[in-house]
Amino acid sequence: MTQKARAPLKPLDEALADLLGRAVPLAGSDTVSTFDADGRVLAQSAMSPLQVPPQDNSAMDGYAVRSADIAAAGVALQVSQRIAAGQAGAPLAAGTAARIFTGAPVPAGADAIVMQEDCEPLDEGARVRINAVPQPGQWIRRAGEDIRLGAQVLAAGTRLTPAALGLAASIGLAELQVARRPRVALFSTGDELVMPGQVQPAEMPPGAIYNSNRFVLRAMLLRLGCEVTDLGIVPDQREATVAALRRASEGHDLILTSGGVSVGEEDHIKPAVQSLGSLDLWQIAIKPGKPFAYGRVGGAHFMGLPGNPVSSLVTFCLLVRPFLLRLQGAQDVAPKGIASSAGFDWPRADKRREFLRVRHAPDGTLERFDNQSSGVLTSAAWADGLVDNPAGQTIARGDRVRFLPFSELLS
Repeated sequence: MTQKARAPLKPLDEALADLLGRAVPLAGSDTVSTFDADGRVLAQSAMSPLQVPPQDNSAMDGYAVRSADIAAAGVALQVSQRIAAGQAGAPLAAGTAARIFTGAPVPAGADAIVMQEDCEPLDEGARVRINAVPQPGQWIRRAGEDIRLGAQVLAAGTRLTPAALGLAASIGLAELQVARRPRVALFSTGDELVMPGQVQPAEMPPGAIYNSNRFVLRAMLLRLGCEVTDLGIVPDQREATVAALRRASEGHDLILTSGGVSVGEEDHIKPAVQSLGSLDLWQIAIKPGKPFAYGRVGGAHFMGLPGNPVSSLVTFCLLVRPFLLRLQGAQDVAPKGIASSAGFDWPRADKRREFLRVRHAPDGTLERFDNQSSGVLTSAAWADGLVDNPAGQTIARGDRVRFLPFSELLS
């Protein structure tokens, strides 16, 4: 009897493109306070109903002047008015200066600001000596130089950051239209799994392990703005797995599991999903994280991650995270790699694309965690991010490598 040939490993970029092609943005949106929109994905572009700044204003504390009145340094001018931010000044008379503060409107007739460090008050502030010859336009922020009336300030599909919220507030938007949160059902499989607090360490039965994946995945889902239903640990039984999947498919956009996507006799995810819907078992050409499953159960997407904790984390970062962002309509879902210098040697090239746990050393180079096993979660807690190392590639100290910071991957 001939053995069935194994399917070739699926390249990561091909797998991700396949997943994103299935990630149809969720229907519906939420209107939320701009205060509460951090991390959400904008469902409707934000257009500016005004220009910013609304009028020419001063970029410095100093004096507003007519540059033509100051042909040489040392000219003394009468101070005709004082203008603070939020006040409107009178037109500036020729031969006078206006004391002005940062953000205050520039009075009509003035064409330059001289910073106060270049000025000398005289007669208790009634006059001022200008000790630098100003250039027309200096230290004036022009009306609309930041945002033009009617301009698109934030595009639909933008994932909102604190700076983006400030930008929305600067054009008067108290509320924003954002994509609704993905509803995700999460559970783990495995009779060996025990929850912290359920059994004390000294009383753990042989072969039992604490369920760390449940904590890692739930936290990452929440950081992505998902509404999470935690269904706990499902026993390694076909009937229990089918029941959990059927429950999870109701009212959720994605079912996410860890463990049980191998081909062992106790791995029931594959037949359970297939009995309720459809499933593809992929072998992704990455290390760690080769086994990965995608399917459908009812109206919900299904994704099955490997059980080893680092494999589970890495496949979430590389495949699940961009999928969830695309479900919310986000356009920019790829993590931004940073060219960095390796402070380590990696002489053993692998046929798979590797993701090595690293962190920045004091000299700015990347140092590698010694044990890169997929079961060593210490490596991920220790690391700043991952080195994305191409298949068949060795690394020598000083080589330039592609660094993916966890600040990109875990938020």
